[in-house]
Amino acid sequence: MRRPIRQESHQKCGIGAGTALQSRPQTRKLRYRASLRSKTADTQAPRVPVHIMPIRFLPLATAALLMVSHPALAFDLRFSAASQSEELTAQLRSASLVVPLADDADAAPQDILAAAQADYGRLIGALYEEGYFAPVINIRVNGREAAGISPLGSPGPIGRIEISVNPGPQFKFGQAAIAPVTSQTTLPDSYATGEIARTGAIRDAVEAGIDGWRDAGHAKAAVGAQQLTARHPDRILNAQVALAPGPRLTFGQLRIRGNQAVRTERIREIAGLPTGQVFDPDEVQKATTRLRRTGAFSVAALSEAEQISPGNVLDIDLQIVEEKPRRFGIGADISTTDGLGVSAFWLHRNLFGGAERFRVEGEISGVGGQTGGTDFKLGAKFSRPATFNEDTDFFLLTELESLDEESFSADRFNIEAGIRRFASDQREYTFGVGLQHARTEDAFGTRNYTIFTLPASAEFDYRDDQLNAKSGYYALASLTPFVAIDGTDNGLRTYLDGRVFKTVGKEQNLTFALRGQLGSVVGPSLATAPTDFLFYSGGGGTVRGQDYQSLGVDLGGGQEIGGRSFLGLSGEVRVKTGDKLSVVGFVDAGYIGSESFPDGSTGNWHTGAGFGVRYDTGIGPIRVDLAVPVSGPGDNSGFEIYIGIGQAF
Repeated sequence: MRRPIRQESHQKCGIGAGTALQSRPQTRKLRYRASLRSKTADTQAPRVPVHIMPIRFLPLATAALLMVSHPALAFDLRFSAASQSEELTAQLRSASLVVPLADDADAAPQDILAAAQADYGRLIGALYEEGYFAPVINIRVNGREAAGISPLGSPGPIGRIEISVNPGPQFKFGQAAIAPVTSQTTLPDSYATGEIARTGAIRDAVEAGIDGWRDAGHAKAAVGAQQLTARHPDRILNAQVALAPGPRLTFGQLRIRGNQAVRTERIREIAGLPTGQVFDPDEVQKATTRLRRTGAFSVAALSEAEQISPGNVLDIDLQIVEEKPRRFGIGADISTTDGLGVSAFWLHRNLFGGAERFRVEGEISGVGGQTGGTDFKLGAKFSRPATFNEDTDFFLLTELESLDEESFSADRFNIEAGIRRFASDQREYTFGVGLQHARTEDAFGTRNYTIFTLPASAEFDYRDDQLNAKSGYYALASLTPFVAIDGTDNGLRTYLDGRVFKTVGKEQNLTFALRGQLGSVVGPSLATAPTDFLFYSGGGGTVRGQDYQSLGVDLGGGQEIGGRSFLGLSGEVRVKTGDKLSVVGFVDAGYIGSESFPDGSTGNWHTGAGFGVRYDTGIGPIRVDLAVPVSGPGDNSGFEIYIGIGQAF
C-alpha cells in the first residue's frame, strides 16, 4: 500500500547517487507540509440517491452505479501560488500533471487522483530548481488532501481540485564546492557563493566537473559523494560534491555487432577509433559521425564498455543496423517559364562491401519552356569513404550534358577524380583532377575545346540552421585552374559565395541576412574562354525579379554572351510574426562585365526587389517570394514568383 506523505522528510534533489540532505542542530529539516484535513462541506462531489437493498446485491449495484451515475467529467481546478513571480507560477503549472487533465472530459477519476498524488513530488522538484527549499504544498481533491486518499479505493467522481503552493523563502548558496576538478574545467557562474541555490546549478557543476575529467581521459569519472545542507534561519544551502575521477584510460578494441553486408574491417577503418590512444569523448563522437556520413547504416550507436579491461583499457561497443543497399527515385517539376523537368536516380550504398556508394542519375528539363530549349544530363558518381584516412573520401564522377540556353548551347563531357576531406563538422575541402571536352555555340560561333582541370574548393558552414539560418556565417570558395589542350587558352575560374546572419531584438524575431557573390575568369579572352565557364545574372540564385540569365555582356546587334566577371549582392530582413509565420523584404543586385575582375569598367548592373512569406514546417520554411525588376537593361516589366523550401540563401 502506498504510504501517506510524511509531515517532515528528507528530499533528494536528483543530483546524483549518494546525495544526503542534512539538517544541523541549528537548522530545520527540509520539508513540505501536506494538510490531511477533510471537510465534508468543502466537497463538490454530486450527491447520488442510493436505494437500500439486501447486502448480497450491494457489490453488483455499486459497480453498476459507478458505471451509470459516475461518468468521467472535467473538474473545477483552482491553482494558487503565494509568489510574486508569474514565471514561477507558470513553471509550477507546467510541472503539474493535474493541470492538463482539467480540460480532459474523458479522464478517469483514478487517473486524476494518481496525477494529484504525483504532483507533490513534481511541484517540489520544480521549486527546488528555483532555490525554494521550504515549500508548503496542499493538494485537495473534493476537499480531501490527496496524500491521505487510498490509491486502491475508488475516488468516485471528482468535481474540484485545489492546489495551493507556498514556495517559502528563496535560498542562496553558502558553500558551493566541488572537487577535485582538472585545471581545464570551467565551472558555471551560477554555482558560487551568493548565487540562487538552484539544483540545476549543482547539476551543471557536476556535469562540467565530470566532462573535464572525461576530456582528460578519465572515462569512468563519476560522483563519489555529495552533501547538501540547508540552513533555514539563514536561507542558505551548503553544497559539497566530491568527484571520483577513476583511472586514465586508453581506447581498446571496437567491438562491432549487427553488420551483415558491410565488412567488419571496413567499418573499423571508417570509424577511425584511435585504439591505444588516451580516451577522448570527442573521438567517439567523430567515429559516430563518420559512420552515419556514409549513408550505409540506419543505426550506428557507440557506447563505452561497462567494465575496464586489464591495463586500464576501455573497449567501445558499436551496434550497427544497415540500410537497404539499393534505392531509386524519380521527380518532376513544372514552371510557366522553364517548362517541364523530369529526373531519376538509382543508388547503391554498399557496392563492394565497404560502404561504397554508386549513383546514376539522369535529368531532362526545359521541355516546353519559354527560356532556351530542352536540356539533358546523364551522370554517374562513385565514392569510397575512409580512403587514405578516416576523414577523406575518394570519388570518381563522369557527366554527359547538353545545354540549350538563350545565349548559348553546349554539349560537353567531363570526367573527374578527387578526394573530399572532412576537416570538421563545419569545414570541408575537395581536390580533384579532370578532363573536359565540349562543343559550344554562341555569338562568336561554333567552337570545340578540350581542357585539363584541377578543381579545388573549401566550404565553411557555421550557420545555426542550414535551411533557416538566424545566426552564423557560410562561405564557399572554389578555384578551377585549367590547362588548354585544344580550342582555348590556359586560365583560372574562381567563385566566392559568402553569407552572414544576425538576429536581434528581445524576442529574437528580427533577422538580417546578407549575401555576396564574386566570380572571375582569368586568362582567355571573352571570345576564346570556355562558354560554359562564363557568368550570367538574373533569377532565383542571383537577382530575383529579373529573368533567368537575363544579364550578360551585350555585343550589339541583339547578340549577348556571358561575362568574365560577376558580382552579386543580396540583403534580406526577416520578421517573425508568429510561431510559424514570417514576412521578408529583400533587395538583390547583380553585375556582369567583360573584364576579368568586376571593377565596373565595362559591365552593367541590374536590380530587383520584393517581399515574401515563410511558413515554418519544423524541417524548413516553405518560401514564397514575389519580386519585381527595379533597374537594369532589357524590357523586364512584370513580376516573378519563387516557391521553394528553405530560405533563399
